[in-house]
Amino acid sequence: MIPMKRAGFSLDPRLEMDSHPVLCLGLCELRLMDDRRWPWLILVPQRQGAQEIHDLTPLDQAMLAFETNMVAQALKEITACAKINTGALGNSVRQMHIHVVARSEGDPNWPGPVWGFGSRDPYQPEALYEFAQKVKERICSHG
Repeated sequence: MIPMKRAGFSLDPRLEMDSHPVLCLGLCELRLMDDRRWPWLILVPQRQGAQEIHDLTPLDQAMLAFETNMVAQALKEITACAKINTGALGNSVRQMHIHVVARSEGDPNWPGPVWGFGSRDPYQPEALYEFAQKVKERICSHG
């Protein structure tokens, strides 16, 4: 099931190319980064023109924090990872988005960053679908 986009909202083509839709939350479109080396989710606030957190209204900022925490908790429960990395860099893709990455000792480049390390290892379609379903189920069960 592909989430519905808000009228007037468009996703940066690089985010569209590198990730897959999982679920629409109250503010954000939740996407799964197509790199199976790390369980990696991306939250994209559906607000046209937003590049920074401070570009969002105070209410949207609070909602973004709530949704980020909800997604991070679900990812930690699903993966039993050692650490959740959360970041909003936006140097290459200016559209406001938050990365939520599950990290575990022994994963590629532990304890270093995931950005710019090695080559992407895309999911097989079945594995991508299964992981996205686990994420949806966990988030919806907490909703």
